[in-house]
Amino acid sequence: MDTTASTPAHAPEPADPHLWLEDVDGEKQLAWVRERNAVTAARFTETERFAATRDRLRGILDTDSRIAFPRRRGEYLYNFWRDAQHVRGIWRRTTLESYRSDAPEWDVIIDLDALADAEGENWMWAGTSVLRVWDPQDPDARPDHPRALVSLSRGGADAVVVREFDMATREFIAPEQGGFTLAEAKSELSWIDADTVYVGTDVGEESLTDSGYPRTARLWRRGTAVEDAPVVFEGTRQDVAVSVFYDDTPGYERHLAERALDFYTTERYLLAPGAEPEPLDVPGDSEVSLHRGWLFVFLRSGWAVGGAEYSPGTLLRADLAAYRRGGRAMTVLFQPEAHRSLENFTVTRHHLLLTVLEDVRTRLVVLDLERPDPAAARAIDGVPADATVSVIGTDADFTDEVFVVSTGFLQPATLLHGQVDTGVAPLKSAPGFFDAAGLAVDQHFAVSDDGTRIPYFVVAPRAGARAEPGAERTPAPTLLYGYGGFENALTPGYSGLTGAGWLERGGVYVVANIRGGGEYGPQWHTQAVKAGRHRVYEDFAAVARDLVARGITTPSLLGAQGGSNGGLLMGVMLTAYPELFGALVCQVPLLDMRRYHRLLAGASWMAEYGDPDDPAEWDYISRYSPYQNTDPAADYPPVLLTTSTRDDRVHPGHARKMAATLAEQGHPVWYYENIEGGHGGAADNAQHAFKAALAYEFLWTTLRGDRRGDAAPADGESAG
Repeated sequence: MDTTASTPAHAPEPADPHLWLEDVDGEKQLAWVRERNAVTAARFTETERFAATRDRLRGILDTDSRIAFPRRRGEYLYNFWRDAQHVRGIWRRTTLESYRSDAPEWDVIIDLDALADAEGENWMWAGTSVLRVWDPQDPDARPDHPRALVSLSRGGADAVVVREFDMATREFIAPEQGGFTLAEAKSELSWIDADTVYVGTDVGEESLTDSGYPRTARLWRRGTAVEDAPVVFEGTRQDVAVSVFYDDTPGYERHLAERALDFYTTERYLLAPGAEPEPLDVPGDSEVSLHRGWLFVFLRSGWAVGGAEYSPGTLLRADLAAYRRGGRAMTVLFQPEAHRSLENFTVTRHHLLLTVLEDVRTRLVVLDLERPDPAAARAIDGVPADATVSVIGTDADFTDEVFVVSTGFLQPATLLHGQVDTGVAPLKSAPGFFDAAGLAVDQHFAVSDDGTRIPYFVVAPRAGARAEPGAERTPAPTLLYGYGGFENALTPGYSGLTGAGWLERGGVYVVANIRGGGEYGPQWHTQAVKAGRHRVYEDFAAVARDLVARGITTPSLLGAQGGSNGGLLMGVMLTAYPELFGALVCQVPLLDMRRYHRLLAGASWMAEYGDPDDPAEWDYISRYSPYQNTDPAADYPPVLLTTSTRDDRVHPGHARKMAATLAEQGHPVWYYENIEGGHGGAADNAQHAFKAALAYEFLWTTLRGDRRGDAAPADGESAG
């Protein structure tokens, strides 16, 4: 499959000698991959220490003592589970009563290993959409769930095959039997009723956007061909995606459409048969949701409406019927402050739950759903105040049931369950997977180039975590992790893999809450997009310098790791800040920012990074794009580049071409490409454990040895 694209005549660019590596599945290209995989594996994976680490991490991933996190559907709790006996996984369900026991009786609905073996396919689980059938005589009764649309991914790709599944017979419904079935694509589906769905998928020319997502939404009736289904809503090729979905809540049934103009701007409509789409007049960059008769709007930028002005990060609510008639009375549900932001919100039958970040520490607060008063916000009894908490499930249509997860860097996850009004109690607890004795967590702040204070967390032996600048201590190998994009906030959470693979060795672990994320609300992100992107990298570099100033580590003992957008971060650290690090792990990365928008889903991220074909925007992108800024004369730390052949989100060509360039220039570079795994980089627990152990072994070997490392053999091959 050749995924290269021609270069527009209006945007000439230098010839790329490694362009041939963008052919994902080419025989020559995969031979190149396997050769480099072998070199890296021979150097880092053929030791007793690596094998012991890999096996221990695999054991953590496979153990039955992990929490089987549930999702409620009607009377049942559903869960998807992988372990040593179920490598690909099983979809299963049980009752709450059984779930409470030490050994729940699980009813297996789909065994993915058995299915993959029977069909000779490398299936990975990609989720389900389950039909709800309500009792017309009793709208307060829980619905039945007779059918499911099951998404199956080959090797972990974002593109999926969709097949209809009968929950009673436990069999897939073949197309010739009228079953809804879609070929591999990045599809969107929403049930309307037992015989009708909304669908967006690849049905040929002009059906997809430039980003590879649906451009049209169709009304698909059972027994008809999807390509013959009438189009009910559409966008343009330049949009990110369009979708239509059905809200089946009794008494509030409605059809909604969304047209994502870019990653952060969406037009929203209400649809009715035979009528023009009715625009929902809300800011395009806001996050919008409907629940029963209410419209919720979370602002990413300021908004003047109804005679009032609201700041970014504010959560508002309006009566939907009144709003559609032109009323603009808004109720403020959350107002941000300098150190306080809203991470997310959800509802139960009678309550609104807000997850609030205060200097990157979470609080869960409750408001009355009918008459919300932020001044009367309260906590839920039983939710710990000194942990990272997140709501993972509610029973919004029927009860005030809530499932909450509590965790921390040194605190294994606990699943809490109960009712909002009466409080929650532990339902399941995971054991500790590493020895945390003597470890402590502390938060520090670095000062970035523009004076902004950047928070970061340090997990280290007790004295090290609280080290002040100039304090005497022995510097330790330190792993600094960051992301810095798409408004994703990094909050403290337990990782058995990091603990067993890094902390127990004596390493220090650091998480940087740099701009580009959402730790302080939307503005923490928006000030670092496009022309402000340099702030992401300046923030991360400031944290690296602060770690050295505090005596926690030294540049030669400091490693860093990041994936996807975080892989771009690692690429910039390599090419712009090499003196700060002793080693870098760069995973499923974006690196060629001249061509990222022409590869797979890349066009959907131009609202984050900018358009390289626009000379003004390429001017600032070109200053940091790692692939265009490699320097043969520079002194780079050793870098491990990893990716996946089946990643159809971030093209593996980014990592391939960067590895080839660095090796050609004589820099110390190692490369490993998993043939499976999608954007997550691993298709199962064995691959996940291997990938993690490889990263830790590379970092530990490199940081504790010669800073330059014994680099992989240079490879000057560039002919395509």
